Amino acid sequence: MTQLASRNSVECAVATEIPHVVIVAGGKGVRLRPYTTVIPKPLVPIGDRYSILEIVMLQLAASGIKRATLAIGHLGHLIRAYVGDGSQWGVEVDYAEEQSPLGTVGPALMVLDRLPDHFLLMNGDVLTDLNYGDLLNFHIASEAPLTVATYERTHQVDFGVLDIKDGHITSFTEKPTLTYQVSMGVYAMSKSFLQGYAQGLPYGFDEVICDLIGRGMLPASYPFNGYWLDIGRPDDYDRANAEFEVLLPRLLPGMR
Repeated sequence: MTQLASRNSVECAVATEIPHVVIVAGGKGVRLRPYTTVIPKPLVPIGDRYSILEIVMLQLAASGIKRATLAIGHLGHLIRAYVGDGSQWGVEVDYAEEQSPLGTVGPALMVLDRLPDHFLLMNGDVLTDLNYGDLLNFHIASEAPLTVATYERTHQVDFGVLDIKDGHITSFTEKPTLTYQVSMGVYAMSKSFLQGYAQGLPYGFDEVICDLIGRGMLPASYPFNGYWLDIGRPDDYDRANAEFEVLLPRLLPGMR
């Protein structure tokens, strides 16, 4: 699966179930303090016009995702008051309240009986123009237990890098650029593989993906080359605000 995916570019089997997404929105947003001392991270404003969660809800509706479960914890009452039943965006919303942090995957286990055979799971602080419906259909066609939306990042190393073997320098590279694939915090999952995990326990994405790899149930990659920022990172949050007016037609076509 090496072909890059962009909006409306993947032709796959169309899901016959009502598409459903679990949005993880219960974190404390420590990296974005002091903003998140009084506002939950998914409600932090972008461009002074929208919250990140409102952008996500609008995009989900446009992608054909009509049901959402919000996993809430820290300042969850504010998210409930803001989102309500989701009817303002044409999405049917319910809630799962975490009594203690459950990681990325744990919240889905709380509501497993409400979920269809295939569903989306995502962090509530992702700003992207990824087509969520395409990702879900891609996953169903892949027959993998888990599909991860992936993005290519580059990092400029500020130092000369040495390779050392047996106390001797064997090579030198001056300030190399490293390229690597990262998880976007957006996943498509098959319900069947989660049924072996205990409800109420915390499960991070790292634990689940390592468990699947160890069992030979290899997750699929959905490579994406569009726009993506992790708003939980202060640098990405500042960048999103600086770029928002230019990006708005791309993130929310037809919106002003």
